[in-house]
Amino acid sequence: RAVVRTANYHDLHTYGIYRGYDGMINGDIKRIETRDVANILHRGGTILKTARSKEFRTKEGRKKAYDSLMAYDIDACIVIGGDGSFTGAKIFQEEYNIPFIGLPGTIDNDLIGTNYTIGFDTACNTAIEAIDKIRDTADSHNRLFFVEVMGRHSGYIALYTGIGSGAGTVLLPETNTSNEELASLLTKAAKRGKLFSVVVVAEGNNSGNATEVAEKVSKLLPDHETKVAVIGHLQRGGSPTSFDRMLASRLGYEAVNALMAGKGNTAI
Repeated sequence: RAVVRTANYHDLHTYGIYRGYDGMINGDIKRIETRDVANILHRGGTILKTARSKEFRTKEGRKKAYDSLMAYDIDACIVIGGDGSFTGAKIFQEEYNIPFIGLPGTIDNDLIGTNYTIGFDTACNTAIEAIDKIRDTADSHNRLFFVEVMGRHSGYIALYTGIGSGAGTVLLPETNTSNEELASLLTKAAKRGKLFSVVVVAEGNNSGNATEVAEKVSKLLPDHETKVAVIGHLQRGGSPTSFDRMLASRLGYEAVNALMAGKGNTAI
């Protein structure tokens, strides 16, 4: 939305490439006007859709993508995505000298050069809201809950969610916490009079996912009744928070300014 509105303000034509690099290869491209991006600020996901593209990893696939861009007289691109999208943009610009500007869009918040990625704040708020509801059950029934959030290689969602929800412990891909250490921490909490606890587990945690950790810990703590909740793809959808709406708007605006200033191979 911000890209289209900023570009139109400067009398630039904007095209939407549907389904990412796969759509670029297959010419799934159409002109986008201001009216096309009306009433999307409050929506999660992307109206342009997204897809993985094995073909874009090949020189032949990237040549097809270049030919598609030339057919529409496109001379610069803005890509919203994560590490894979940025890697493809870098290689493509080096091969065809078409300037690319990257906007960090991934709930994992795992891109260097930016404090926050588009979608991260919304994902954390969704997870925290879910844990607040789980806490009611945990408290009422004196249960030990293992809550799994997304983060295969990055523990940002788990860390922020754990702190924001007041979880007892957080298990991350970046750290190693043995099941024995975890059991010891939970035992100490119980001795302090804490009758329930919530453990936030990133899906890529080194000692296993929430289900695996819960099974192992329950054997070490047979007196604790353990339950598992996997928040899953709930984190990837929903109405964006005000923070994400502002972040996306500012990044889109600056992306167009960067292209107009002659920049490329750059992330905002």
